[in-house]
Amino acid sequence: MRRDTAPAAPPRLVHLGLGAFHRAHQAWYTARADDAAEWGIVAFGGRAPRPGDLDVPAALARQDGLYTLVERSEDGDAFTVVDSIVAAHPGPRTDLINAHLADPRTAVVTLTITEAGYRLAPDGGPDLADPALLADLARLREASAVDDPAALTGATTAPGRLLAGLEARRRAGAGPIALVPCDNLPGNGALLRGGLLALAAEVDAGGHHGSLASWLADHASVISTSVDRITPRAEPDLAETVRRATGRSDAVPVVTEPFSDWVLEGEFPAGRPAWEAAGALVVDDVEPFESRKLWLLNGAHSLLAYAGLLADHVTVAQAIEDPTLRRAVEGWWSEAARHLPADLDAAAYSRALLARFRNHRVEHRLAQISADGSAKIRLRILPVLRAEADAGRAAPGAELAVAAWVAAHRRGLPLVDAAGDDVARACSAAEPVEALLAMLDPALFAGTPVGARVRDGVRRLVGAAEGSRHCGEISPGATARPA
Repeated sequence: MRRDTAPAAPPRLVHLGLGAFHRAHQAWYTARADDAAEWGIVAFGGRAPRPGDLDVPAALARQDGLYTLVERSEDGDAFTVVDSIVAAHPGPRTDLINAHLADPRTAVVTLTITEAGYRLAPDGGPDLADPALLADLARLREASAVDDPAALTGATTAPGRLLAGLEARRRAGAGPIALVPCDNLPGNGALLRGGLLALAAEVDAGGHHGSLASWLADHASVISTSVDRITPRAEPDLAETVRRATGRSDAVPVVTEPFSDWVLEGEFPAGRPAWEAAGALVVDDVEPFESRKLWLLNGAHSLLAYAGLLADHVTVAQAIEDPTLRRAVEGWWSEAARHLPADLDAAAYSRALLARFRNHRVEHRLAQISADGSAKIRLRILPVLRAEADAGRAAPGAELAVAAWVAAHRRGLPLVDAAGDDVARACSAAEPVEALLAMLDPALFAGTPVGARVRDGVRRLVGAAEGSRHCGEISPGATARPA
């Protein structure tokens, strides 16, 4: 698959975290914008591919950035060639990240780096105990003493790469820019802005010539977003499905559902694509939309992931057909809806979610959703659980989600978590259940009725395996795009 004689759009957007979700969401919206011919995306991967994994940036580069989006409904598949990515590079090519961010034509940076990729501490600030993040900060402090652009390269974390690129832009005098986080973090814009300013202040404190933090405050607009489109991992034969249906050879097609949603809040000082043409919504306050999606969709996904895996289900569609799990999800939706504005019509949103979850042709695997549970449970479940506890109510749906996460570790299920080392230490503690709950929120679970009910749930879910003191395999990494 290669471009025809029509020229590619000029590179005016940079994306960090090239994966299936970006290609199903932001790249798709950009391709459908009225002014798509003016907005090309230069996309960068995250970590280097593991042995045996497909090198997505390299494969996309061989296809001139083109790929097929397969929208899968109960009635069949729709195939669309998306052409908004005009260049694809590995994430470690920080020299190219810097060069594009230093280019005045670049107006927007979007990010899909997963919740764990922001390297946040429990208080929401940057985790200054993270060795990789500290190494990136040290590299930036050293670079501040010289004018050599090569000194700004080599960052390994997403915040480090973005900060180095923004420093390259500051040095180039390339003007203002908008940063658009598209991950499932509540207040993602505020968290990214606060994290970057805090990291820039650390760099400035090391003797930086000129203030990076001050420049960021004046020149970087950080957008808050809510993003929604179920995007499972592509099945092994998807490329063959595309070839049979379209006659095109495509090494990196993406499968997704027909539904999509994107809500944005903030200013774009250097312009942006007309994403509204594809259905995006620009609002004054994204928080209610964000909470509705994070709790009702993502929270239900996490509940189904851990409770479903414990019940030997494989996909969301299978798990939601389990009557016990469906009742639990519906209970969770009721708990969360009590804390959402009435005009968002959480009941209608939940009914639509039920139909989306039951789409058996979108094979959304619970193992994929289960990645990075220590971060996801804190973000998706605990806000509602705290609110219900403050109101003096039990929250069976929320409590089941937490109990199932703990029980999945106690039962030895092979889970992936960016905080895998911390999870492993908790599992090896004298009281592993207490240690796992303390990772989430010790005040919420220690000596409280909520904690007692969650522990009872863990005991019921673990059953005969309660005697084990160790979890199963816990990989200290994250999927390319946890759902």
